[in-house]
Amino acid sequence: MPDARDATPYDALLLLSFGGPEGPDDVVPFLENVTRGRGIPKERLKEVGQHYFRFGGVSPINGQNRALLDALRKDFAEHGLDLPVYWGNRNWAPYLTDTLREMTTDGRRHVLVLATSAYASYSGCRQYRENLADALAALEAEGLEPPKVDKLRHYFNHPGFLEPMIDGLVESLADLPEEVRDGAHIAFTTHSIPTAAADTSGPVEDHGDGGAYVAEHLDTARLIADAVRERTGADHPWQLVYQSRSGAPHIPWLEPDICDHLEELHGAGVPAVVMAPIGFVSDHMEVLYDLDTEATAKAEELGLPVRRSATVGADPRFAAAVRDLVLERAATERGADVTPCALGALGPSHNLCPVGCCPARTPRPAAAGADSPYA
Repeated sequence: MPDARDATPYDALLLLSFGGPEGPDDVVPFLENVTRGRGIPKERLKEVGQHYFRFGGVSPINGQNRALLDALRKDFAEHGLDLPVYWGNRNWAPYLTDTLREMTTDGRRHVLVLATSAYASYSGCRQYRENLADALAALEAEGLEPPKVDKLRHYFNHPGFLEPMIDGLVESLADLPEEVRDGAHIAFTTHSIPTAAADTSGPVEDHGDGGAYVAEHLDTARLIADAVRERTGADHPWQLVYQSRSGAPHIPWLEPDICDHLEELHGAGVPAVVMAPIGFVSDHMEVLYDLDTEATAKAEELGLPVRRSATVGADPRFAAAVRDLVLERAATERGADVTPCALGALGPSHNLCPVGCCPARTPRPAAAGADSPYA
């Protein structure tokens, strides 16, 4: 990197996340935000909200984002990177529009965005870009001049994202009883999405069965499994499986589901399983309920020893990876010759989402891409 402390032309980093309720009274309003426009009755939302009520109405995601904010600010300060870090959410306070308004009044003119989603997909990338466009339009309607925004590339294959998960998987395997450890299977899990959304994820030229969404997860899983084999000397069979399906049952979603997969492995005589949630940056509700509660209960019902490995969270190596991505993008914007840091077969992702990347069913403006109305 030409200068390890130079983030110009950027003057701020925005941590952009999903958001979550922080008390029982927040649950239904939060779910109303998530499902706005779908006409779901409030009584149905109360049923869906039982996952949150089970944990006192509090999603862990906001606390984990606060920890990540602290880790980023600490890392930047220790490495002389003078770049303020803000935080905004899609569905709960602090809301994205409010945060961008604050950044605008603070004089921030060119902002980099870190989304808490490492992979290409509509919900994990383009929808955040649509949220950014909506927020920028709202600021313009208020008479403000919004900042220019760019989004950091997908980081699924950056070493700082992979290494904490490798360590977590090794620790989980070691925590299994010795007599079943070497024969344990690894279930790499991620959020299921409709197959139609998966097939059109990523740039148009990459579209096909599963699109970039599946390809990126498979590459991540291979990298982690290879590293675990080198670290432990044991070759554990693995498979990419899915969790957290929602929506109408007649619409095809990515399969197999983690609970179905556990039943299949048990039936095949597999002695133990480690669930590795590679599709999630932190231990939010999908991990806490769908894996730690539901899938773990299924394993106990089957008498199948199971462990769940850690997500990346606020690991200092991930904070360092974000710093690396910031400086890489900044140097690229300044015209420097930069070699992006990426492992695996797919190489570094694009800096600018191309036209037709992860399309929505109903076209909407999206910022921070080649088709952005905010140049």
